[in-house]
Amino acid sequence: MSMTLSRINASAATLTKNRTEHSIVPASGMCVTCVDGCIGMCEIGKSAYRGHEVIYPQPFGVITTAAEKTYPVDYSHFNIMGSAAGAHGMEADSDKAIFPAVNLEVVFGHDNGIRFRRPWIIPGVGSTDVAKNNWEGLAIGAALAGTGLTIGENVVGMDMQAVINDRVIDTVDLKRRVKLYKDHQRDGYGAVIVQANIEDTRLGAQEYAIEKLGVECVELKWGQGAKNIGGEVKIRDLKKAQVLYERGYIVLPNPTDPRVIEDFQRGLFKEFERHSRVGMVTEESFAQRIAELRKAGAKYIFLKTGAYRPADLARAVVFASRYKLDLLTVDGAGGGTGMSPWRMMNEWGIPPVYLHSLLYQYAKRLADRGEYLPALAVAGGFTFEDQIFKGLALGAPFVKLVGMARAPIAAAMVGKTIGRSIEDHQVPVYIERFGCSKEEIFVTAGILRQELGNEAFEQLPAGALGLYTYYERLDQGLRQLMAGSRKFALKYISRDDIAALTREAAAVSGIQYISDVDRDEVEKILGK
Repeated sequence: MSMTLSRINASAATLTKNRTEHSIVPASGMCVTCVDGCIGMCEIGKSAYRGHEVIYPQPFGVITTAAEKTYPVDYSHFNIMGSAAGAHGMEADSDKAIFPAVNLEVVFGHDNGIRFRRPWIIPGVGSTDVAKNNWEGLAIGAALAGTGLTIGENVVGMDMQAVINDRVIDTVDLKRRVKLYKDHQRDGYGAVIVQANIEDTRLGAQEYAIEKLGVECVELKWGQGAKNIGGEVKIRDLKKAQVLYERGYIVLPNPTDPRVIEDFQRGLFKEFERHSRVGMVTEESFAQRIAELRKAGAKYIFLKTGAYRPADLARAVVFASRYKLDLLTVDGAGGGTGMSPWRMMNEWGIPPVYLHSLLYQYAKRLADRGEYLPALAVAGGFTFEDQIFKGLALGAPFVKLVGMARAPIAAAMVGKTIGRSIEDHQVPVYIERFGCSKEEIFVTAGILRQELGNEAFEQLPAGALGLYTYYERLDQGLRQLMAGSRKFALKYISRDDIAALTREAAAVSGIQYISDVDRDEVEKILGK
């Protein structure tokens, strides 16, 4: 088995490939024979004529991306432990301890005032086209499901219809995003969260959201797993690039330079890059910002941090404890929903299992000293119920939620695409076998029509049905896994509900190696 962990110099993400597809130098990713006369299909070759453009995944605006790197330890290196005896959180009765009876509700916050029907959250999708174009599905689907949705960074700054006079006075996009979620919330479950980076903070985006839009939850953003710099997008409109430059963003090349303007108008290049600045974390500025948000009326304050070095994770845990935050999300290396530099996405940061294991260690140290801990969320490539179970178990009892972004976006995009095919009377054969209407194709449609009523159901966008139906699958799948482990509520999930399949996974995580699980109990059962 090859020990090469990374793919280099050719990827679908950068629309590049090797000429000698089956003969590649492992260290460089180059073709074994690099021929004079090649037109440059690989990343080196494409960089020879498109330069910095090839840093980023393509085609921009219609994709989400995640690293291709194979990490030495990931969540597949753990298996879930089941049992044939007993039940936790339910009477040990075969007629009562059935998987539909598993309780997936999560309650958290300093006053236990936040309630989710399911233990997952979308941790932050912001100003990218792929997020904006699928917001209806994401917001309505998440709200109906009673789970959390975070409005990511730069939404206010990127809104060309926003009224900004040093600080934001009014918006169109942020207002729309919040309203879509809140209008479809049911019975108080779920939450819409407004995130802020350095530019958002300077614009007063969170104060506006609290005071004008009635948002209760806000989140400070230190970073994400996809990259160790600020957010970036591409801009194809000169006027928009100039407005963003005036609002304080880094825009490359400078859209106010007459020579750049002339080159753009001549078609010599077609896109500007908009970059956010990197934050500079200090405890003093952190404490000041928390005080400002509480003074503005924030009811709940979250923090999201990325795959930075361990000292930064320790700061995040300690600051979240010291300033009594309500949720800390820790995002492992490897994924993203925007335009993160491709090599950076693959080669920087601490991967999920390693980072989440450190998070558990740091949280336990504080908990053992009796210090306050917020609810914790882990993120980084989660897609299905088995991974959700493992993430909750690895960080138990401190981790309450799993963060997912790419998978929910994919579900919303597929739902939207199916909806369009229904409207155009061109349902693909692969899907047509289930039917040609929303009620025939989306398996949750019948129950939603019953719960919402005919009029409200008919107004649901297909993207929302896609996300809601994906969540329904995760819901039932997680209940089945939990019932098999005899855990009938989330609070009963523990670290010994999973086992490490390799010694390395056991060493990294502190989870027992599979052959060592239950050793003491086994000795008692077997006797001397």
